[in-house]
Amino acid sequence: MTTSKTAFTTKTWIWQGFPICYQNQGNTGPAVILVHGFGASWWHWRQNIPVLAEHCRVYAIDLIGFGNSAKPKPGEKIVYTLETWGQQVADFCREVVGEPAFLVGNSIGCIVVMQAAVSNPEIALGVALLNCSLRLLHDRKRATLPWSRRFGAPLLQGLLSVKPIGDFFFNQLAKPKTVRKILLQAYANSEAVTDELVDILTAPASDPGAVAVFLAFTSYSTGPLPEDLLPALPCPAIILWGTADPWEPVDLGRELANYPQVLKFIPLEGVGHCPQDEAPELVNPILQDWIWERSHNEAK
Repeated sequence: MTTSKTAFTTKTWIWQGFPICYQNQGNTGPAVILVHGFGASWWHWRQNIPVLAEHCRVYAIDLIGFGNSAKPKPGEKIVYTLETWGQQVADFCREVVGEPAFLVGNSIGCIVVMQAAVSNPEIALGVALLNCSLRLLHDRKRATLPWSRRFGAPLLQGLLSVKPIGDFFFNQLAKPKTVRKILLQAYANSEAVTDELVDILTAPASDPGAVAVFLAFTSYSTGPLPEDLLPALPCPAIILWGTADPWEPVDLGRELANYPQVLKFIPLEGVGHCPQDEAPELVNPILQDWIWERSHNEAK
């Protein structure tokens, strides 16, 4: 499935004084909010929005600091944490959507939607997690890592906190050639790594403040873990997992299915870290069926 940028028009919502970019399609059915992962934007859902909008009112939001949303300097009025983004999603649900919604996240976006639901139980009808970030570099998880990553990560974080080094690193990382290499690692199907996708991920990197947001989050090793949030979820969850994910091992992901809130764990064979974009033909029907099923259960 291919999409054109002319098929989408974005909207703006003001949150805590900052412009937030979002996309909205669909006029009937339950509300669904799509939340991207680290460094991405609502565009990462471009192959899902039109399909889900056939039977749902679909909203895809750029978290503050990413995409076309504002990128205020960290620490002034905004602290870039999962709690901040969770509150942003919850406020968006209340102020823009106007009713409870199904929350769908990818990667770090999974932690965001769970945080939103746990802190604001009234907004969530259900949560779908696509290759949830396991936060393996979290302070509480480092002890389980190989020594090279256990000690290498804090060393790198320290280096990046030196502004000239951090700026140089980000500028190298944000180059299209580098982004393409990272995507070819994250995506099992190289054909899904298109020029459009590279452009979607690199364009916001040139915005003022982008480097500061990136460095603020790379130094963030605290906050909630998925195993903190799942048992506290006020609603049911399903988990989808691309089995070829090089960053979030599927075997560790399966352990999350042990929580009673998780109704289904669905492995997507041979798919990488961003299944909604790499394999929308698999993901879209699963999400459609889940939303239909849950909506009818809610209506009974």
